[in-house]
Amino acid sequence: MMNALERRSTFALSSIFALRMLGLFMIIPVFSVAGQSYQYATPALLGLAVGVYGLSQSILQIPFSLWADRFSRKPLVIIGLLLFAIGGAIAAMSHTIYGVILGRAVAGAGAVSAVVMALLADVTREEQRSKAMAVMGMSIGLSFVVAFSLGPWLTSLVGISGLFWVTTLMGLCAIFMLFLVPKTTRHHRNFQQGYLPQLKAVLKMPDLNRLHVSVFSLHLLLTAMFIYVPSQLIEYAGIPLSKHGLVYLPLLLIGVLLSFPSIIVAEKYRKMRGIFLFAITGVVLGLLILIFGYTSKYVILLGLGLFFVAFNVMEALLPSWLSKSAPIQSKATAMGVNASAQFLGAFFGGTLGGQLLMLHNTTVGWSILTVISVVWLLIGLGLKQPRYLSSVILKLPEQKQTDEWTTQLLAIHGIEEVVVMPDQQIAYVKLDKKQLNEDGRQHLTHLLGKELVI
Repeated sequence: MMNALERRSTFALSSIFALRMLGLFMIIPVFSVAGQSYQYATPALLGLAVGVYGLSQSILQIPFSLWADRFSRKPLVIIGLLLFAIGGAIAAMSHTIYGVILGRAVAGAGAVSAVVMALLADVTREEQRSKAMAVMGMSIGLSFVVAFSLGPWLTSLVGISGLFWVTTLMGLCAIFMLFLVPKTTRHHRNFQQGYLPQLKAVLKMPDLNRLHVSVFSLHLLLTAMFIYVPSQLIEYAGIPLSKHGLVYLPLLLIGVLLSFPSIIVAEKYRKMRGIFLFAITGVVLGLLILIFGYTSKYVILLGLGLFFVAFNVMEALLPSWLSKSAPIQSKATAMGVNASAQFLGAFFGGTLGGQLLMLHNTTVGWSILTVISVVWLLIGLGLKQPRYLSSVILKLPEQKQTDEWTTQLLAIHGIEEVVVMPDQQIAYVKLDKKQLNEDGRQHLTHLLGKELVI
């Protein structure tokens, strides 16, 4: 089970993620309709306003993550949240679609999703990290539940500019959650290399690239769908925009609840690959249903419901899988590339959704999204099961300098990383049991002054 420190940190960092995503997601289900009130608005510019957030995120995730592998992660998170809040304020005060696009771009410049995930990986043991990452994934799913329910309702109360002010408030509230996260110092074998060689090394890992394609595809399809589907709910299902939250809420709740058993099987029984491919298949089937039944209210709901179940499974599994597969010394960098792919997918999804609205052929529109999901499934077939590390909690030595102690630990073959929490006087030692030989065990016993059961 998670200890108190892990529970507190997981709650705080998941809340930061959820608050940012809540501010982002509330815009998606209403903007293609409510955004038409802005001066100079066109379908293409409305799609760009939704998607440009993802574009600036995708550009700046990698620089932020490269810095996070070298410097303290918490100050970077604060900078990112401030940019998110400022961007929301710019959009809220804008009267033209171009001002909204600028505000969304500035908000997206706070590209610290990968830094938050890397910080969560630091403060959790390997055995508990999957749970922590699943909680973070679930927090994103739950933020969907709240956002897609509140977005249409809040828009009817405060208008679209008021909704942007809410995003600013969310960003500021998220900063205060960082006080619950302990101070950490990371120690690992230092592979000195420049920023570009480090990035190139991460980009050469095939399984990581398949995970990047997965998160790109997932968020492209999600964003495109919610640019595309509101007008269909109005036209074919007869549901006004202000009532769309009542459609999304039960579907998303069902999606979250049904995803729990899949995640338990994936993590507990180490069936991540099978559940992962099953979820992609669910996305494909949901979109296929929408191709042939978009004129029926209940068929639309069935297709959307299947998509949401698959989406919530993927949102929980992706960060957990990535944290297992990413190199220790480039953990934030790998997560940065993944987050960059995620928001690049959101950008292309927003842009594509705007173009699909201009097609005036709903069958072709859903067919295009289905083809994208099938290509994603074929690429995902090449994934292999991730590796699994273990962790032990050690008290910091009283007689030795911490740096000297961690250096001696890292000299043992099989120990990958030591994360020190000085305020709590403990360290998480992350190791690969398969690589820890008898000599390593004896050396570890000597350092600790007692035999450690691993």
